[in-house]
Amino acid sequence: MLAGIRIYTSDGVWRQIFSDLNATVLDSPFSADLDFDNIAPTKAVSPIELKSMILSAIDNTGLLREIFGSDVTLSRIQAQIIILLRKNGGLSALQLKQALGYPSDVATHSIDTAIYQLRKKYGHSFIENNDGVYKLGKI
Repeated sequence: MLAGIRIYTSDGVWRQIFSDLNATVLDSPFSADLDFDNIAPTKAVSPIELKSMILSAIDNTGLLREIFGSDVTLSRIQAQIIILLRKNGGLSALQLKQALGYPSDVATHSIDTAIYQLRKKYGHSFIENNDGVYKLGKI
């Protein structure tokens, strides 16, 4: 029901529930799609209501629209990079890699490729790298 969604919560009961619903339960809110501790319901909810609440909380369409000034079509990794950079102000390559769910000891060019594609489409200054820290620039 929640496959592909990375959720953090410190509550053991919610951790088990999310695991049972096929979400990826993380030990740190840093790389999670959702820090559930911030939106945990105060009353009983059905599984469908819970899924709706979670999907609504991770919907970043409005944030992407704010950044680009209109609706855009991006790959999942491109959207995640932009959202992470916007929400965190900037991330090192290692932090970005970990936030996207890649183990730090695994070599991947997916992030570099996504950043290259974004720069090609929106200009080199769209994603800046200052002293090893990626930040959103200007379109």
